[in-house]
Order: sequence, then structure tokens, then C-alpha cells
Amino acid sequence: MSSIRADLGRKIHPEPIDHFDRLPDSLILLIFNQIGDVKALGRCCVVSKRFHSLVPQVDNVIVRVDCVISDDDPSATSSSSSATSAASDKLRHPISSLFRFFFSGLFKPLQSLSQLIVPSTRRLPLSEDFDGETEQNTVTHHSPTQVLKNFNEIKLLRIELPSGELGIDDGVLLKWKADFGSTLDNCVILGASSVVQNLNSNFSSSGTCQNIDNVGNNNGVENDNGSIPESFYTNGGLKLRVVWTISSLIAASARHYLLQPIIAEHKTLESLVLTDSDGQGVLSMNKDQLEELRVKPLSASSASKRTLVPALNMRLWYAPHLELPNGLVLKGATLVAIRPSEQPKKEVVGSEGNWVASAFEEPFRTAARMLVKRRTYCLEMNSF
Repeated sequence: MSSIRADLGRKIHPEPIDHFDRLPDSLILLIFNQIGDVKALGRCCVVSKRFHSLVPQVDNVIVRVDCVISDDDPSATSSSSSATSAASDKLRHPISSLFRFFFSGLFKPLQSLSQLIVPSTRRLPLSEDFDGETEQNTVTHHSPTQVLKNFNEIKLLRIELPSGELGIDDGVLLKWKADFGSTLDNCVILGASSVVQNLNSNFSSSGTCQNIDNVGNNNGVENDNGSIPESFYTNGGLKLRVVWTISSLIAASARHYLLQPIIAEHKTLESLVLTDSDGQGVLSMNKDQLEELRVKPLSASSASKRTLVPALNMRLWYAPHLELPNGLVLKGATLVAIRPSEQPKKEVVGSEGNWVASAFEEPFRTAARMLVKRRTYCLEMNSF
């Protein structure tokens, strides 16, 4: 009689079905790869045993750094709030020392990730382990190497710093993109002493920009012969551009140096990008460049903890006034294309010139394409 009642109970109140369990692992991994953010993935690990077994297999990871602290900063071992304050003070002058990246907001989720994947003698309840607000004064900082150690299938990695390293004045434009293997492969720098919006811009009635070829001759090119004016050399303009160039190269080489342990540990990496939330600088490495660094160790600078910058050939373009099709005006616009002297020269116009213009997103890609049509100035720089 009791068995009959049990059968009747199951028919009346059937056990709930979790349709999510019917999804294959490959589909869940596809979802996790779309999430990407390492903090969100860390939190996913505390949801279920299935999730914490799948998260380490994610191959597309994004790491957003909360703060950057110098190696010689004693506050690096203090509380989260004091570390963040010290980082903000140092952030605008970071080139003189090596920096470590810290993730104050990752302690709880990543602690859960580590404990779930690696057995620990001390386990915290999930509610305590996941609550990142209960122990603000005991937050531990984690470097990217520590954060990523539990991921073993990473192919695409993007790390985003809280801001650019180079302290520049308001209104000044300075952007750079560098490709590295075991050393610098190329670097493109775009700068302007000021950026303003021309209200009488050349927009069509639909709000779209006119073709660059139609407006290129209305942006200062016809008003001069493409030469750098004499005042550029006497009013500090050239000196400022040299500072921009050297500072950008040092920032790029410092970033490259810091990526060594991550590249060495994650053999599956095929693409690595280290950028910042300001969009000031981008360091990128493709699969071949990553493998090159593993096979051929980088040369470190003896003066500081960064990759040695080789002897360079540089091409410079300058426009006192450059108006873009969207009405943005760059004053003192300067574009510098850099490659090691030992590498064969590549054209910067035509089919081979895409490596210069493609370094930036719009509207600055258009600015680069307009600048390379002007007179080219060649420079050289020794290794440093």
C-alpha cells in the first residue's frame, strides 16, 4: 500500500527537472567564453561542481586590473584602501620602477576558485567565501599570474590596466600601439598638442562622414607643402615629440617585461593584449610572437626592469592643423612609425602601409591615413 502511495505521489508531484543540466559542456563553455571576465568566472565557480570543473577550461579570458602598485611601495602589503590610494599617486609617474598588477576585488571569487579546484585543509562556507564586502581590511592583492594559474586552456587573453602610464595634460592626445615578440617588432604613436571639435564640420545630412579622399585636401595639406615649420624646432615642439616617443616605448617595454611569467606558464596562448581603460596604449602579441618569446628569451634593460628597446628606424609625419571628416581637429598632429633597424623596411603607404593606419580605431585611424600622405621625416634612435 505504501509503495502505491509513493507512486501516486510522484505522479502528482513529479521531481523538478533542471533543463540546464541537459545542456552539453561545450555549450556552457561557449557561454563562459562569451563572459570572459575573470571576476565573473570566479563567481561562477561557486555556483555548482559542474561549473567549477568547466571554468578552468575557458579559453577566452579578460582581466581588468583594479590598481597598479610599484614594487618599492611599502603600502603594497597594507589594506586595500591604502594600496589603492598609493597606486593612484604613483600611477602618473610609473616609468621609473617596475609595477605589479593587483586585483583587490578578486580575492573572494578567486579564493573560491582555488579552493574548489585545489583541495585545501581549510574550507570556508560558500556564503562567507563569496561575500567580498565582509572583510574589506583583509583583502589580499593578487597578480595576474596568480589569478590565471587555475586556467589551463587560455588561448585569448586580454588584460586591462586601470589607466595609462603616461601622465599627460588635459586635452593632449597621445596613443600608441606596439607589437612584441622577444623584442619590439613595431610601434606606432599618434599625438596632438590639443584636440577640439569643429562645430562647422563636414558631415552629410545623414550624419555620416564624407569620404576621406574627398576631404583630405581641406585639412591643412593644401595650405603648406607638408614640411615641418621652423617654429616646430624652436618652440619645443620637436622636444615634446621626442619625449612622447621615448615615454611610449618605455611604457610598452615595461608592459612586455611584466608579461613573461604569464606567457611562460600558459603554453596554449595564441593572442595576448595588454591595454588600459584610457585607451592610451596597446601591447599585442600573436601566436608566432608568443612562441618566439618562449624560444628566445628577451633582453632586459640593465637600467630598469623592462625589455631592452633595440636600435630603431623611425618615420615621422606632422601637420600643424589636421581636421578629420567628423569635425575633430588635431593641432600639432604627429604620427611616428617605428621598427627595429635590423628589420627590413616596410612601406607605410599602399598595401603594406596598413600596419600603421590599422594601429588605431576610428576616428584616429583616419588621422593616421591622412598623415602618412604628407612629407616623411626619417630618424634613428640607439638602443636603450
